[in-house]
Amino acid sequence: QLQFVESGGGLVQPGGSLRLSCVVSGITFSTYGMAWYRQAPGKEREWVARITTSEITVVQDFGKGRFTISRDNVKNSVYLQMNNLKPEDTAVYYCNLLVGQTNWGQGTQVTVSS
Repeated sequence: QLQFVESGGGLVQPGGSLRLSCVVSGITFSTYGMAWYRQAPGKEREWVARITTSEITVVQDFGKGRFTISRDNVKNSVYLQMNNLKPEDTAVYYCNLLVGQTNWGQGTQVTVSS
């Protein structure tokens, strides 16, 4: 069964960094594009960054220069390195397929606050 398990969130001060991890099971991971998404309180879920099977990456404008997405096909994992975090980055972060998102995990809470 397709499953996503996110980790690495926490409370960080503005300007701090976090590295999120997501382990994926139930699919042939290397054959799927992946993405990170986030949902802030009272807002709709939005995509944050995506990575194709060829490791081509795209980051939303709000994360450019601060966020980096990567993947490890041996570990069936996708990562999101977030630097220079801002209070507006506070949200629950999820990973999922790039296309045909399903079976959302519990996500990992990121809180940016002084």
